[in-house]
Amino acid sequence: MARSDRLFELMQVLRRHRRTVSGRTLAHELGVSLRTIRRDVQTLQSMGADIEGEPGLGYALKPGFLLPPLSFTEEEIQALMAGALWVGSQTDDKFAFSVKNALAKINAVLPSDMRSVLDDETFYVSSPARLPTLIDLSEIRRALRDQCKLRIALSIAHAPSDDQIVWPIMLGFIETRRSLAAWCESDGKFRMIDLDDIAQAEVLTERYPRNRRQLIKEWRASEILPCKSRGEVC
Repeated sequence: MARSDRLFELMQVLRRHRRTVSGRTLAHELGVSLRTIRRDVQTLQSMGADIEGEPGLGYALKPGFLLPPLSFTEEEIQALMAGALWVGSQTDDKFAFSVKNALAKINAVLPSDMRSVLDDETFYVSSPARLPTLIDLSEIRRALRDQCKLRIALSIAHAPSDDQIVWPIMLGFIETRRSLAAWCESDGKFRMIDLDDIAQAEVLTERYPRNRRQLIKEWRASEILPCKSRGEVC
């Protein structure tokens, strides 16, 4: 691998980890020696990359630095297109529009000889047959981003009659179903709630006190999975 390619790949690995990562881990992922990683990190730092850390402690890249020019392989462009098609068919119109905007920005910085790959129509992703949900997914995403509480009313027969206050932590797309993973204040448990079972949802101004990513770790550790029967939790 050419040194310029290795430097670019090192930047990609640092971006992917997002937090401090050891030099040995970087060396293993890139297939080079630890000494090479240390030299390459110093080179990137001299080029202006805001990489924190030092040998023995690990490294972390602060966001905002790009190695010009922006470069994608054909496989990476096809992966972006496949993901965009899936988002456009599986989510809501606002999110699909955002994906189109993102692809337009990528297209604007691609070299002219690579733009044809973006328009190649290599993939087809079908839209699942389902009734439109009553819930605005953009509002749910806002609650997730801002870690705001949700007040929801469920439409299923065995659900509590009172509104429920939940802490939304993740949206799930499972086959044709769309679900919300959340911490329920009323019983202190994680729940997987089918969005089709939510009659009303209101994003509250109050933020929940715990970190969403930590809650996701706890939810995954609890092995809470959606059941086949709607409105239930395994």
